[in-house]
Amino acid sequence: MNSELEQRRKDIDKKIAMVALADMPGSILVGLGLYAKFAANGNAFHPLLNNESTVDSMLALGGAIMLWGAYQVIKLARKKANLKSQTSA
Repeated sequence: MNSELEQRRKDIDKKIAMVALADMPGSILVGLGLYAKFAANGNAFHPLLNNESTVDSMLALGGAIMLWGAYQVIKLARKKANLKSQTSA
């Protein structure tokens, strides 16, 4: 039974890593959006980053992806904590 719990914990760790990987585009979008909004001053390295509506869309989409990733990681961390409490009980 202990090895089954250990395997489930490893599966949760893999899922957390996959969510982190899926969350990366959101972080990139938010980072580029913040760069374009506050640092570029209309002179960004790519013309799309000079368009205000594009930047706002990047921030919104990136933020939504990051929120989804945070929700998934929290949910998986709770599952992992429940498994850990089952092991110690």
